[in-house]
Amino acid sequence: MLNCETPARTPVPASTPPPPPAASEALAPPFANTPAPSSPSPNPSSPPQPTRAAMTLSADPPADTGAGATAAKGSPPLHIWIVSGPAGCGKSTVAEHLAAVLAVPYIEGDQYHTPDNVAKMQNGVPLNDADRWDWLRLLREEAVGRLDTGGDGSGSGGVVVTCSALKRKYRDVMRVAPYFRPRVRLHFIYLEATEEALLKRVAARENHYMGANMVHSQFEALEPPTADEVDVIHIDVGRPREAVKAAAERTVLEIMGQEA
Repeated sequence: MLNCETPARTPVPASTPPPPPAASEALAPPFANTPAPSSPSPNPSSPPQPTRAAMTLSADPPADTGAGATAAKGSPPLHIWIVSGPAGCGKSTVAEHLAAVLAVPYIEGDQYHTPDNVAKMQNGVPLNDADRWDWLRLLREEAVGRLDTGGDGSGSGGVVVTCSALKRKYRDVMRVAPYFRPRVRLHFIYLEATEEALLKRVAARENHYMGANMVHSQFEALEPPTADEVDVIHIDVGRPREAVKAAAERTVLEIMGQEA
């Protein structure tokens, strides 16, 4: 786990990483832990837990020792920066700033919700797990697609995405992105704030479907990143906006310098 003042990462041992999952497992939403034929179908609101290999993505993606690794040798990393946290924490502000500084595409996660999801939130109905799986998969695929094409066929060295990623299993869905892509590095920039502070911020927003009543439900669902999620950068947003943007920018640039 990182914070904005100490961006250096804990070195990952050079031991042999666990084998990557089958392609179907890496690409299915959210993970393809298919039960045995005799097992009942899983409840969509309570999907299977991610595989052991998937959980290790919080450190590094599986090694690619084939042609992909050869092609990537000497190439700079491609970074996916996921700006996360509950409603009102400033995800869009930080993400837009980082995208401008890095000159990379920016994906506003809220714009990828289905009309049904938006309607639920407008009516104060919290989204459940089943509402989020397709949204998370779509964001993941869009982020990878922007890396591959830059949105205009020119190629991109990175992409910035806003995604609440409230629960660990949601973050694990996004962590599939580096599978079989040896150049891709995925990072979460988790914006920390108190519920009281965010209630005030959201109440002051205009023309946004996420009302103040949704902040409490998001904090009820929130699973803050834990110490073993070493791909997470913690940024305290209980300070002026410019200071938050500067802290995020400084940390991101230091990480990119370390991984170049």
